[in-house]
Amino acid sequence: MAGQQREVTLRFLAEPTDQNFGGKVHGGAVMKWIDLAAYACAAGWSGKYCITAYAGGIRFVQPIHVGNLVEVNAKIIYTGRTSMHVAIDVRARDPKQTERHLTTHCIVIMVAVDDAGRPSEVPQWEPETAHDIYLRDSAMRLMDMRKKIGTEMEAHVRGEPGEST
Repeated sequence: MAGQQREVTLRFLAEPTDQNFGGKVHGGAVMKWIDLAAYACAAGWSGKYCITAYAGGIRFVQPIHVGNLVEVNAKIIYTGRTSMHVAIDVRARDPKQTERHLTTHCIVIMVAVDDAGRPSEVPQWEPETAHDIYLRDSAMRLMDMRKKIGTEMEAHVRGEPGEST
């Protein structure tokens, strides 16, 4: 469909203000970049303001060093009625070199909202390639797993049996 952007890549240099006490880029900075890319992707697809509903399965594979050129790629892999599942890959490299390495990846669920903050319908995405079908099916399996995890997490919200919260 015209005007819909399924994928976006943000690029920038990791700055000294992004580093942790160990001298590498801290996870909180990476998570912020992930959220920014997920928003840009979801807004580009839906044409609406979007909010983060879930970020899960974050895997920090390799550290990012201050001064690295960082690329955060976000791609729609599933759409519900009002939600969009966005696959995120973070890659980094020394700007003097050409080889990038995967540093982080995860799935973020964004929800489009209207001016009153209520969920708003989004254009549906249909996979066309075998790889896109695989990604969509994976997103659907992850939805089922999240439901089970949510049920288990209720015990942590409620506290001990017989304990008032």
